[in-house]
Amino acid sequence: MSHNVYVVRLHPDVLKYKKFRDENPDHSPGKPCVYVGVTGLSPDARFDNHKAGYKACWFVKKFGITLMTDLYEKFNPMSYDKACEMEKKLAGFLRKKGYAVWQK
Repeated sequence: MSHNVYVVRLHPDVLKYKKFRDENPDHSPGKPCVYVGVTGLSPDARFDNHKAGYKACWFVKKFGITLMTDLYEKFNPMSYDKACEMEKKLAGFLRKKGYAVWQK
């Protein structure tokens, strides 16, 4: 039980990038843009790494605002396999709610 899922709120300017928009054709205007990931670190430490450019998703490095702990805290920690499964489920759930989601 050493892995965590996490969700980062991204600045809406991320929608200026076609690659991001193309992944989110059903994004509801006004709903948040987010990144969903898995880490063996604490979500705080992983977010700091993204912002510092270490093993970073470019969208998080450039547009990451804050962690959205209310969306993931209740699931953590878990095994790596469960975390990978949860990452996909959480991303799908958020997309269905109209969020624009990026995940690896």
